[in-house]
Amino acid sequence: MATIKEETVVRNKKVVLRRYVTGQLKVDDMEVVTTTVQPRVPPAMSTPAVMVKNLYLSCDPWMRGRMTKHDEDAEEPALADFVLGEALVNYTVGKVIDSTHPEFVAGDFVWGVNAWEEYTLVTQFGALLKINHPDLPLSYYTGVLGMTGLTGYAGLFEVGKAKGGETVFVSAASGAVGQVVGQLAKIAGCYVVGSTGSDEKVALLKTKFGFDNAFNYVKEGNDLAGALRRYLPDGIDIYYDNVGGEMLDAALLNMRRGGRVVVCGMISQYNLEEPKGVRNLQFVIPKRIRLEGLAVVDHFGLYAKFEEEMAGYLKEGKVVVVEDVVDGIDKAPEALIGMFSGRNVGKLLVALTEE
Repeated sequence: MATIKEETVVRNKKVVLRRYVTGQLKVDDMEVVTTTVQPRVPPAMSTPAVMVKNLYLSCDPWMRGRMTKHDEDAEEPALADFVLGEALVNYTVGKVIDSTHPEFVAGDFVWGVNAWEEYTLVTQFGALLKINHPDLPLSYYTGVLGMTGLTGYAGLFEVGKAKGGETVFVSAASGAVGQVVGQLAKIAGCYVVGSTGSDEKVALLKTKFGFDNAFNYVKEGNDLAGALRRYLPDGIDIYYDNVGGEMLDAALLNMRRGGRVVVCGMISQYNLEEPKGVRNLQFVIPKRIRLEGLAVVDHFGLYAKFEEEMAGYLKEGKVVVVEDVVDGIDKAPEALIGMFSGRNVGKLLVALTEE
């Protein structure tokens, strides 16, 4: 790689939050701003640092929670609010272009928690990891080989305790986490049903991801509990919940005794000013249902094992991936908003153009 001159300055676009959001997220709540950066580690820095050229930005529902200003007197949120005017933060994939850190060299591909911008100077290294399988698509590290994949893996096996012969129901099943959960459950010998928001996605679940069955929740919206009874007549052992709200209510009615609900996400609630309550919690007692919230940070210790296992499945063709790729950082705000109305098919990410 050619040496970067100290005086070189390049454009650095970043996506920032303009205002804190209540209710529906809008495109103009965010803004793409253009700054400049020297694409090298400043020589005067006394601590190790790495300059990363970001290649892919991951779009994930949890970002929405950091866009609402939380009451300082209320219970501390799981993650700090985004800072107005500063770049949004999420998982990214990038390439090291300059480094003074002994474990990273120019040319390394890396992934981790990073700013939504074209270039980032990294000085905190707990969340920056080298990519161990560059023979697979680098974009997979925003999804199936990154925290999305680990979320599905840990939720299904560590929290859900899935085992062969059980029935698994997955909501938002064609999304980034759902497609991983369904395929891993099938590998484990489970019977798997998914819900999704269109007939196109239903077909995708059954033909590409190998789900045993699937249904369009929009068409079944007047009677979700009845739909679950039809598609899972013997009941549900594990409900992997990505949406919350009415689907969670319906699933509680259809859980088997000793069933487990893995509460991974509640995308149906994030843009509501007043989240909807759950009415069927009384069934948790007679059915001995266990509901447990999933925070992937509790399972980082599994990552090395997970990465090797998942890479093997991908190379063997046992797990397939569908990505919804948006080109260019200027389209990132619109892409993120579209995710909350189900516009994407598969893992949603933004590819940054090389210049």
